[in-house]
Amino acid sequence: MNNDIKAREHVIDSYSEHQGDVFGLKWSASGQQLASGENDNLVFIWDRSMAASSNLATLWLHRLEDHTAVVRALAWCPFQGNLLASCGGGADKCIRFWNTHTGACLNSVDTSSEVCALLWSKHKSELLSAHRFTENQLTIWKYLLMVKMAELTGHTSRVLFMAQV
Repeated sequence: MNNDIKAREHVIDSYSEHQGDVFGLKWSASGQQLASGENDNLVFIWDRSMAASSNLATLWLHRLEDHTAVVRALAWCPFQGNLLASCGGGADKCIRFWNTHTGACLNSVDTSSEVCALLWSKHKSELLSAHRFTENQLTIWKYLLMVKMAELTGHTSRVLFMAQV
């Protein structure tokens, strides 16, 4: 559901396709696409212009099915507008990279631990991932090669959210 509290009619768009709990929602930088991830291992890419033109907000652009566990986090790449990173929790332990125009999985990396959060660097081609078990570490990855640049340890429990200003 997309709301504009300044408008008389608050609900602008409504998106309904997930059968389970939604764990992540992220708007693309352009505001045209919305990514949603849920506990049935799916990522949906919604296109705002499709919903507006069809009056059917249940139309999704892509249904991405490659994760094998709950989709914990989503992150849009700041330097490539159609690139989305998603991570699976539990047994999945993978970060996947999607072209949201085509729905293709471009790459994936097995992190060897549950991924709880993702954050792209605004200044470098790097991605930060937060993990659970056994070290609750933060890992810096060099994108596109997905080479591990650093591992930061010290948290006593998992990091669920990350932000930058």
